[in-house]
Amino acid sequence: MSEKNDRAAWIKGGEVSCSNPPRTTPDRAWRLVLLGSPGVGKGTQAKLLHEQLGACHLSTGDIFRAAKILSERDRSPALNDALEYMRLGKLVPDTTVLDMVRERLHCLHCANGFLLDGFPRTVAQAEALEKLLQKEKLPLTAVLNYELPLEEIMSRLGGRRTCSGCKAVFHITNMPPRVEGVCNFCGAKLILREDDRPESIRVRMEAYEKSTRPLIEFYQKRGVLVSITAEGSPEEICRRTMSKLDSVIAA
Repeated sequence: MSEKNDRAAWIKGGEVSCSNPPRTTPDRAWRLVLLGSPGVGKGTQAKLLHEQLGACHLSTGDIFRAAKILSERDRSPALNDALEYMRLGKLVPDTTVLDMVRERLHCLHCANGFLLDGFPRTVAQAEALEKLLQKEKLPLTAVLNYELPLEEIMSRLGGRRTCSGCKAVFHITNMPPRVEGVCNFCGAKLILREDDRPESIRVRMEAYEKSTRPLIEFYQKRGVLVSITAEGSPEEICRRTMSKLDSVIAA
């Protein structure tokens, strides 16, 4: 299986072609939504699941991050709208986020399936996505909800150190720099970001819990929610995820 997954079609939208080739022996298209709080490791799991399943990792966060360096002619209309809201310091409305996904509808039709990360974030978005997938005859396989105790999340995020120069990320225990407090790549000072401080993490977690709990209940009622303990190494968590997915298919 190819591990190429540059997601150009997802980042730019429009007529850009997907670089993720169909598997030579496809058995199913895995259509998954990934949920989990900041620091739980969704991005790492998405990469590992892509390698295991072939499904494309479709992250709305990646779109927003890439948008800032895309030229205006390379941005889709909805993405330009989203950037204007962000420039004004406003939240991007649900309708605009959904328009961004609609502009990339061909990505949801990927022959290998998709791993949708960062969307939906609200019940309103989930309801809109449900209607869109029903219209396109693309039923979800499962919604993966990665769970981790608050203490562990605080340890993961609180141990992060970010380079003040090139913005590379390290961790004081899991991925320490060669020289304490100094970036391996550019030699600049490593800093503790404001949103990685304990008081900030608690606020972020409270906000996540408040906004996501109704979303979890929404997918529980649909019978597609699969809860996964996110403790252990990334490989252990991925094996746990695959085991849960096998159980979903067998049910």
